[in-house]
Amino acid sequence: MDTSFDVSRTERVVPCLTRDIYDKANTPTMSPKEDISERWRDIHGVQEWEGLLDPLHPLLRREIVKYGEFAQATYDALDFDSFSEYCGSCMYNRYKLFDKLGLSKSGYKVTKYIYAMSHIDMPQWLERSRLTYTWSKDSNWIGFVAVSDDEESRRIGRRDIVVAWRGTVTPSEWYENMQRKLEPIGHMDSKVEHGFLSIYTSKSDSTRYNKSSASEQVMKELKTLVDFYKTKGEEVSLTITGHSLGGALALLNAYESAAKFPRLPISVISFAAPRVGNIAFRDELYQMRVKILRVTVKQDLVPRMPGIVLNESLQKFDDFTGTLEWIYTHVGAELKLDVRSSPYLKRGFNFIGIHMLETYLHLVDGFVSTSSTFRSNAKRDAALVNKACDMLVDELRIPTCWYQLAHKGLECNSYGRWVRPKRDPEDVPSPTREEHSHDELVLHEISYGF
Repeated sequence: MDTSFDVSRTERVVPCLTRDIYDKANTPTMSPKEDISERWRDIHGVQEWEGLLDPLHPLLRREIVKYGEFAQATYDALDFDSFSEYCGSCMYNRYKLFDKLGLSKSGYKVTKYIYAMSHIDMPQWLERSRLTYTWSKDSNWIGFVAVSDDEESRRIGRRDIVVAWRGTVTPSEWYENMQRKLEPIGHMDSKVEHGFLSIYTSKSDSTRYNKSSASEQVMKELKTLVDFYKTKGEEVSLTITGHSLGGALALLNAYESAAKFPRLPISVISFAAPRVGNIAFRDELYQMRVKILRVTVKQDLVPRMPGIVLNESLQKFDDFTGTLEWIYTHVGAELKLDVRSSPYLKRGFNFIGIHMLETYLHLVDGFVSTSSTFRSNAKRDAALVNKACDMLVDELRIPTCWYQLAHKGLECNSYGRWVRPKRDPEDVPSPTREEHSHDELVLHEISYGF
């Protein structure tokens, strides 16, 4: 891996990049939405995205970025302040989430929040609050379910249900604590990593938010939505997305959903996802016709885990060893990106920065083909890359880790004292508020034009 920093290259390109940043400052950060209703099955992966990845089809690029931004929302809305009594929860209720994060024009509405816990010893899979009294000592907000509204459904050719799964905030943590042990799933020879499965399936009657597991929460919501729109005679698809650990949870969710809804078009768009299961798990997903697109970066180590040594490369020795049920393997098509393709990014090895989802979305937005340079008309704001890391070349003068609450969440009260404000009551997590009935879904249709 080339970890050197090309000074001469920087001196040549930075003046042009700086002008480019200023030139784009007063332009939109995304292209106008195009009608893909006639091609939605190809874009959704019915042919395994054959002929659409290299070069990357512009329509597919936009959809990948769309789903990636849903995954990014699970980070941007997370209360990760260890001094907050709501650490580990979403800062906003589901009605406000997209508006607060600049996704109000996405064409989707959030219908359900998902919470997860784990019974295994993974104390750092999410940093806990330093406070004695918190909203939950067991659970964390791990993602959401959303559905396309009428206008977006017409554009994309079907009613699309999305599940977005969050990864860990610091990517090295879950790997250090990962069990690296395969555990059976389903009724055949499929096995998946024990730690991922525990997060997906753990529950406890003693908790407020995980009396039902993340699996049970999401599957109940999917059944409600699929039944509702199928009863209306609509064509429905399911798209599951996630980054890092979220990509692993997305694959487990897809496996369960395919068994529950055998005729439903199901696709996974994952970013920086690790290996999840064995060869039998991979083969079963193929048999169930789940379509999986893995977006990876060449320099990112996480997609090589677990099973850096004991992975799918051992299949070449099947004639001597027989089918190896205990090795990890990736699933699906791969869109492989390279940090070195972007003139905006530093060249030194930065494990955290390379793995960040915003880095991935920046590279997707600029990717044309493996034989082409970074596209000059890329739309996404390059400054987003530095939201939580230090990946942009210094000459662009974008602060590192700049994405945070004003004054780190403190407000000046009427007496001139800086205090931590109380959350609006509607944004305080509540298990009862997370449940909604069929009647409420109908009300959503009337209110939001689903």
